[in-house]
Amino acid sequence: MNPARIAALGLAALASIGPAWAAELPDAVKKAGALRLTVNATYAPMEYHDPATNELKGLDIDLANEIAKRLGLRIVWSDVAFAELIPAIQTGRADFVISGFSDRVSRRDNADFVDYLTTGAQFFTLAESPAKAEADLCGKKVGAVRSTAFPAEIERWSKANCEGAGKAAIQYVPGENSIDVRNQLKQGRVDAAVQGSETLPYASANEPGKYRILGAPFTVGYQGIMFRKDAAELREVVTATLAAMIADGSYKAILARYDLAANAVSAPMLNASPQ
Repeated sequence: MNPARIAALGLAALASIGPAWAAELPDAVKKAGALRLTVNATYAPMEYHDPATNELKGLDIDLANEIAKRLGLRIVWSDVAFAELIPAIQTGRADFVISGFSDRVSRRDNADFVDYLTTGAQFFTLAESPAKAEADLCGKKVGAVRSTAFPAEIERWSKANCEGAGKAAIQYVPGENSIDVRNQLKQGRVDAAVQGSETLPYASANEPGKYRILGAPFTVGYQGIMFRKDAAELREVVTATLAAMIADGSYKAILARYDLAANAVSAPMLNASPQ
């Protein structure tokens, strides 16, 4: 059995201790009575601003609020550019980051990830696009957020499926965030785009008839709550709280609110993504 999975099962069992875990919060967090959390609120339905109220909304927001409630803490939110999420952890401006952030081996030198949601990179086009399958994107312009893992994943897919088949490579076009990438698609500056599979059902529902998904996700991984390496105490408390939420069904209810119940994990896992 995967060591990360074994660790997850052990933490899930410890979660039955319940509120006693709050007593093991780091002293600085207990003294503040708050968690300082950072997001990049451009990745609906994971985190976004309500157009009417500008209030933070989303699956990650709901999960974090429930975790904080169970620990008897309030949350002080900050909203930054995606490229600032890792620096927010490294400089101590954030206690942890829960923001549609993929657990990747390359990111674990300075951070640990508590994996809580399955994800995968997925191609999509405008509904009227002539592209009918992923292979039709060879030689075409494909947009993705520059500071994510998507550019490298697109390049790998292109080498295997386009160049490897004697076709022209995909031309990657960078975007600042997922909103920018979708705008480039609508403006005809790219032929297709890549986002996490967890965001596309929401985007399609929000703009009916606008997009068409091509194929299945071409990567498999997890989104993770990101902690500093030296924040093991807080990480374990949050992991146990999340495990308790999975056990009592509140975690699955939050995912179902955003039509992402199929992306659920059976237990939180530490640094489990294979990518």
